[in-house]
Amino acid sequence: MKLRKVTAASAAVFALALTATACGGDDSGDGGSSSSGGGEKIKIGIKYDQPGLGLKTPDGSFSGFDVDVATYVAKELGYEPNQIEWVETKSADRENALSRGDVKLIAATYSITDERKQKVDFAGPYLLAHQDLLVKADSDITEATDLNDKKLCSVTGSTSAQNVKNDFAPKAQLSNRGGYSECLSALQSGQVDALTTDDSILAGYAAQDQYKGKFKLAGLKLSNENYGIGVKKGDTETVNKVNAALEKMVSDGSWEKAVEDNFGPANYKNEPAPKIGQLVK
Repeated sequence: MKLRKVTAASAAVFALALTATACGGDDSGDGGSSSSGGGEKIKIGIKYDQPGLGLKTPDGSFSGFDVDVATYVAKELGYEPNQIEWVETKSADRENALSRGDVKLIAATYSITDERKQKVDFAGPYLLAHQDLLVKADSDITEATDLNDKKLCSVTGSTSAQNVKNDFAPKAQLSNRGGYSECLSALQSGQVDALTTDDSILAGYAAQDQYKGKFKLAGLKLSNENYGIGVKKGDTETVNKVNAALEKMVSDGSWEKAVEDNFGPANYKNEPAPKIGQLVK
């Protein structure tokens, strides 16, 4: 009888533990946070290799405009900077990272497109960029049509290079790399003739001390890129909260300060803050 009483008590404790686990914990698959914010941590996807936007520095810290925007938004959602877990999110994996619940938000030069909106929801836009070309300082490439029969690099999962081939240089030879740093190395060594992506990204690379004077922006506006913050499809509550945070960031001057802090050294001519929910086609 004594054994049965102990066993029953143990079972009751075990049942309570299971109930507590089911009700709490961090296994909800929504990027380590609840939709209402204020949890222990929030996981945010960023790029690790984009100077001026999303960069992991040698000391393990993070810097860039996307980082500043995401930090501000997280604060409005109830999270302090030390409660943010930054997750590297490459271009080709952004939609999957959200659908799997690896991250709650993605602020990673994520252009809002009709195709992507079928898979994820977006808050924003929070920056209007333009597709451009980065070439060597002595390059004679001045127009997108000059890329016919030349090698053009971009990152796997990005639409930039294909846009150039479709609209301007059908004979361009596309070369995809895993990251923009790899494209830049290929450009520097002469393996490719140009690197294409958004002017904000290119300006960040060109402004680095080790590259000053070696590269130049062609100064083209080949497309309008409306940067948005990616949110899991159907999470309207989070989209609305992030939009409210972005509007506050613009109105209190924090947005302009972030632009100056991150793009000022590159003499980047940014567009004014876009209106939330209004895309520039």
